[in-house]
Amino acid sequence: MSNTVADKLASKSRKKAPTKQVRLKLVYVDFWSAVKFSFLVSVCLAVVSIVATILVYFVLVQTGVLEQINQLFMDITGGEYSLLNILGFAQVFGFSVIVGVLNIIVGTVLGAIAALLYNLIVRVVGGFQLGFTSN
Repeated sequence: MSNTVADKLASKSRKKAPTKQVRLKLVYVDFWSAVKFSFLVSVCLAVVSIVATILVYFVLVQTGVLEQINQLFMDITGGEYSLLNILGFAQVFGFSVIVGVLNIIVGTVLGAIAALLYNLIVRVVGGFQLGFTSN
């Protein structure tokens, strides 16, 4: 029977630590924090959508898909109009920036409305109960 330090440490590690449970209620969401958070998330999504739009445009140009669509369009209209005049890089980039700015505005407003609605509902319902445990 050996009582070494290693044996004592091994026996201690086999014992389960008691888990502590904490019950919390979320009864308020700070309005300005929710607005700032939704603004930052909206800005990130706007940047991602602008970059994705530019990448898709360049892939369509490099693979020749846009040129084939333009040729089909010119055949249908009798060669009178060209899609490449309408769908140039400047127009696509400008449109994606405008959509990105609108998404930022709408996302921020939706975040503010969600925070207000949650705070109103919490007054009636009493909050959202969360349970946490520690390992």
